[in-house]
Amino acid sequence: MPELTSPQAVLFDLDGTFADTAPDMAAALNRLLARYDRPAVPLEQARCHVSSGSRGMLAVGFGLMPGDPDYEPLRTEYLDLYAADIHCDTCLFPGISDLVEALNDRGICWGIVTNKPGWLTDPLLEAMVLPIQPACVVSGDTAPRAKPHPDPLFHACGMIDRDPLACWYVGDDHRDILAGRAAGMRTLAALYGYLGVELHPRDWGADGLLEHPLEVLRFLDVDVPSGVSAAAT
Repeated sequence: MPELTSPQAVLFDLDGTFADTAPDMAAALNRLLARYDRPAVPLEQARCHVSSGSRGMLAVGFGLMPGDPDYEPLRTEYLDLYAADIHCDTCLFPGISDLVEALNDRGICWGIVTNKPGWLTDPLLEAMVLPIQPACVVSGDTAPRAKPHPDPLFHACGMIDRDPLACWYVGDDHRDILAGRAAGMRTLAALYGYLGVELHPRDWGADGLLEHPLEVLRFLDVDVPSGVSAAAT
């Protein structure tokens, strides 16, 4: 991969990287489970499935996967429940506000690239208190193909007029790293996120591992607050 000497943009996955959406997604799942007299799923058990969205929630709660006869009706019910209370306990991960302000101060733009559909992404971001608005927001239904295809990242680069080779992508799921690498970006795996249930993040092929969002600055080789260290792969 060519050397990246001047980072121009940092793009973030949403669920599990930029915002901790697990409490509200798990709460919607448990409301759905209650409708069908099923036991609730503890938040910590649901948490690692959140990056897979409704598919992950139905898998951990009902043992269903796409293609099962009951999957689509339950998915619709789940998404309706989630949309109704999309921003009750969701919050930015600690350090994210400071990070986007630091990027802005250094002339590096930032944006969101998520597989969450736009009809959920947009109201969620509108409800959140952001210190600076993103330069772009790309949802799961914005581009022809969602992650792990690189299409959404290419679309984001077009929106902000940046070369993918000058961008970094931060995510908490293997498909985030696959998409970023396929787009030619440098990639960082957010160890503070949800991480899925398959490969360990050190086996994803990311350029670095983050214990804390502010460690992004060290990988960009710009000034970083003291006491923040980066974990290289």
